[in-house]
Amino acid sequence: MKYFKCRYCMKRFLPRIFLSLLLSAALLCTSCSHKVADGTNAAAEKEASDQANAAGGSSKLCIRGDIIFTPSSVAFEVHEDSWLVVNNGVVEGIYSELPEGFSGEDCSIVDTEGALIIPGFSDLHVHAPQYPQIGMGMDEELLGWLNNYTFDTESAFADTAYAEEIYTAFVDDLASCGTTRSLIFGTIHKDSDEVLVDLLAKKGLGAYVGKVNMDSNSSEALTEATEASLADTEEFIQYVKSLNNPLIQPVITPRFVPSCSAELMQGIGELAAKYDVPVQSHLNENLDEIVWVNELFPEYEYYYQVYEAFGLFGQETTAMAHCIHLTDEEAKALAESGVYAVHCPLSNLNLSSGLMRLRRLMDQGAALALGSDVGAGSTLFMPQVIASTIQVSKMVAKEYPEEEKLNLSEALWLATKSGGSFFGNVGSFEKGYDADALVIETPEYIAEKSVEERLEWFIYDGTREDIKQVYVAGQKVE
Repeated sequence: MKYFKCRYCMKRFLPRIFLSLLLSAALLCTSCSHKVADGTNAAAEKEASDQANAAGGSSKLCIRGDIIFTPSSVAFEVHEDSWLVVNNGVVEGIYSELPEGFSGEDCSIVDTEGALIIPGFSDLHVHAPQYPQIGMGMDEELLGWLNNYTFDTESAFADTAYAEEIYTAFVDDLASCGTTRSLIFGTIHKDSDEVLVDLLAKKGLGAYVGKVNMDSNSSEALTEATEASLADTEEFIQYVKSLNNPLIQPVITPRFVPSCSAELMQGIGELAAKYDVPVQSHLNENLDEIVWVNELFPEYEYYYQVYEAFGLFGQETTAMAHCIHLTDEEAKALAESGVYAVHCPLSNLNLSSGLMRLRRLMDQGAALALGSDVGAGSTLFMPQVIASTIQVSKMVAKEYPEEEKLNLSEALWLATKSGGSFFGNVGSFEKGYDADALVIETPEYIAEKSVEERLEWFIYDGTREDIKQVYVAGQKVE
């Protein structure tokens, strides 16, 4: 292993991901504190590739099938019976025949002729500890649901053994649903959040994970001391960054404004800036919640301005879930800020929160994504979220005729390329994008339908069992 000068990185990465990344091992090591000698050459690259193959992986991957994706929201790009060609975890291109240099022992050939190949899904709002309460408490609205169900559920994660049990099931389900990237709320419990991070890394999924901050207006079991919350958050950030895993990153996570004091928000805003860490939270989900925020912080006209005042709204990359009840002024400010508005149609319906005017934000050029919002959302399976997004847009268009309903290419784009952009070049099969891909089998009785029609069948009537293979950055997820 002479090309790994850093024993830490060799130990951490080599057995875990075999490595399509092995050819760039020097880059991995220079991201940590251990010095690595510079310089590569053809012999080094060949030996690194041989080592990856010996470990069970390959730097090159070619998958055959009917390829469909959305480089933009306006239309699908379709390549029937073609090869998705991947080199070192990123898309090299799409070809009708295998290109020179992508065959033989140094390339993994996956011939799934007749299957659909689409980008992996990005879920930009999901609460991992709420996984065991999916489908429960749906007669409540948001604040009652939190107080009567959710806070009790999350308090159990003080026990790391329980956390490992639940999070193992959650991570396995996330993978089986084809969600290759996710933005995840943990709980206030740092040790259990680290368990979640380790499980995601072991599975090979991409995720940004947040230790939740709550020092106000919460149940006794979930109310932190302000200084302890800040200290645990900083330790959690340092832990995740110490893994030097490009797929797993920390994210600052105030639960929402009512659960955080001004002092706590000031502190976590400073941590976001200090460590260059993104931010996630909730915004304008429920009318009672908005009134409560106005009572707690009357000096601000709008909900988002509270986050903004503490460095938690666009100063770093930011995602805000729901964004339902926005005035025109708030919608304009959101679009101009670059903050991602994460549409969570299933939970918005389940908790009677309201209907998000997604088209208005699209027309204003806002950054947009979709979220399952488990456990108020009733499934991790993103095709159901995609279908619900389209269905809700049809109802909104009835009330606001100027806001055209969404079509399937737009909804798939939201769940892949648009949401994936939070993580970088993710969610498309354009050259240079991370090779997150799903191989999907559709029924024989629709084999003669177009690729677009078969995709539509999968979105509206498919199940996770139809997803036969999942790849993250060119590595197969088992």
